[in-house]
Amino acid sequence: MQILNLLAPVFLLIALGAVMQRTGFVSAGFLREANRVTYWVGLPALLFSQLVTSLHAVHGAEDLLAVFFLATGLVTGLAYLAARLLRVPGAAAGTFVQGAFRGNLAFVGLPILYAMPDAPLAGGITLHTAAVLVVAPAMVLYNVVAVVALVVSQHAFGPRMVGPVLRQLALTPPLLATLAGVAFAAAGGTLPAAVAQALGALGEMALPLGLLGVGGSLVTVQLRDRWQRPLASALLKGVASPLCGWLVARWFRLGGFETMLILVFMATPTAVISYAMAVELRGDETLASGTIALSVLTSLLSLAAILSLAPV
Repeated sequence: MQILNLLAPVFLLIALGAVMQRTGFVSAGFLREANRVTYWVGLPALLFSQLVTSLHAVHGAEDLLAVFFLATGLVTGLAYLAARLLRVPGAAAGTFVQGAFRGNLAFVGLPILYAMPDAPLAGGITLHTAAVLVVAPAMVLYNVVAVVALVVSQHAFGPRMVGPVLRQLALTPPLLATLAGVAFAAAGGTLPAAVAQALGALGEMALPLGLLGVGGSLVTVQLRDRWQRPLASALLKGVASPLCGWLVARWFRLGGFETMLILVFMATPTAVISYAMAVELRGDETLASGTIALSVLTSLLSLAAILSLAPV
């Protein structure tokens, strides 16, 4: 019931976006414009504000970060292999891969872990603190890898793709906000209260607007016989990803609560913002929205199984 209560709002907002689009309550272009607001304003504000407030205290979570980064790299490699086996077109390969590795850590992972006891961990920090410390660097990893994957998939591999990739990286708001947040935090900067509150308010709109956009896209672009690739990406996210996390955690000999943190984060459904990035970076819109919707189902099953084994 705990997991159902956490994931039900995701389904409800997706459904609301679909109803709004189907009934004509909003124009055909409204949700796409809302997606642009999310991409250019909401997400950058969210990333910058969260990185500034949490990145300065990563000490004590080094092993957890190493495990998370290695496991994410492993599932990313598996996603590229799966894309090749499934003959995913080059322009859609980046969308497929992003859906397989980019989890919704802040809006699903953190609430689940905060519902667990705040147990002390080996690094001298607690479970709740460690969860926040992992999320901030994970945002850096997710945004860099996602942008590179989406942009590279639009170009033939070779020296000629370097220029377009670098230009797109320099013009990608989520990535720029991530790098700015890291630099600001590293310099010891603090945000004025008014600015922090404004950025926080802008960041809070990223999730609902993103979910409404996903629902609207599912109405306007039907999956029909194109469900195999979204399902494959969703299975990689909900099943292969936590398995990769478990293998790397065992290799590092993490304790019970540390392993649980890794498994929860790796099993979270595909981040809603992956749809916004796929749309803006000319990825496969249908594949992105289908993966998000299906990953909620695959992750629901995986998270239920993972939490049933949680240490007490």
